Amino acid sequence: MGAVRRTTRVVLQEAARIPLPPGQVVGLVLDVVLNRLRPIRVAEPKARREAAGVGLALVGAGITGWAVAERRRKTTGNFSLGHPEDLVTSGPYALSRHPMYLGWWLIHGGVAVNRGSAWALVTLPAGMLVEHLGALWEEATLRERFGQSYADYERDVPRYVGSPAWLIRTSLQTARRPTPAAIAMDKGSNSGPVDESAPNGAQIRNPAAKNAAT
Repeated sequence: MGAVRRTTRVVLQEAARIPLPPGQVVGLVLDVVLNRLRPIRVAEPKARREAAGVGLALVGAGITGWAVAERRRKTTGNFSLGHPEDLVTSGPYALSRHPMYLGWWLIHGGVAVNRGSAWALVTLPAGMLVEHLGALWEEATLRERFGQSYADYERDVPRYVGSPAWLIRTSLQTARRPTPAAIAMDKGSNSGPVDESAPNGAQIRNPAAKNAAT
């Protein structure tokens, strides 16, 4: 039980660090309240609708969690989402400049679809508008702080989501990009003089290693 309590405490502490976007929090609450006061149901088979809603919400939670994890991975000091140490452009930030907003929009939409509430057609866009204004303010702050680095990032990565073709191409390029460890190993293997006396295709770049092996 002690391990369970510790794990629960860590999860709650981490969750408390994630800022809740006010537009989506208010929108979700309004959607629930309005759906109770004056239900407007979506005409769709219940099982299919609930499955689609859960799927959307899980994808949104996954994107948000991935973004938080990437920000934490790039932080060496005290972790604070509102005060980044450096400009993070990896992970989900290579595909969207605001992946957490995108994740919360999917969560909001998923909850509404799962409940069969058509009020999300009003509450979700209203919340998105509020957060869009916040995103513009954040971008101005980051542009002032990181200068040309953010200008280049802004040019290469869409604010929220790119076209499907762009997403596929960028994802493939990111997957094929060598890791820092692989780059370091490649540099190490290419260092040192080449033993020209070795047969073609079997040149040894480190004669000392050759001698030790023979």
